[in-house]
Amino acid sequence: MFRPKFPEAPVLPSAHVISPSVPAVQHGHAPACSCQPTAPAPAPAHRMVPGVSAGTVAAVVTVGIVLTALLAAVAVTAISVAVAAVVMRSLLANQRRR
Repeated sequence: MFRPKFPEAPVLPSAHVISPSVPAVQHGHAPACSCQPTAPAPAPAHRMVPGVSAGTVAAVVTVGIVLTALLAAVAVTAISVAVAAVVMRSLLANQRRR
């Protein structure tokens, strides 16, 4: 009940039909060696991203952390300067009234 039922795939007719009426070409000479060439080993199932190493990742993370810290420092400094400007303005306004 909980298992999906997939429809069976239809069998498509082949576009190419191999005809045995054409004879294979026979050569009169023997092969140079009796060994059979082996197929190359299959490629590994997982693929690595070329050019990205652990050092590169560590450098990118470090630069990101440093830039974030600098941005936070700039924000804190800007807020401090704004508060100091408001306080100075208030003090100067009080001094002018006297």
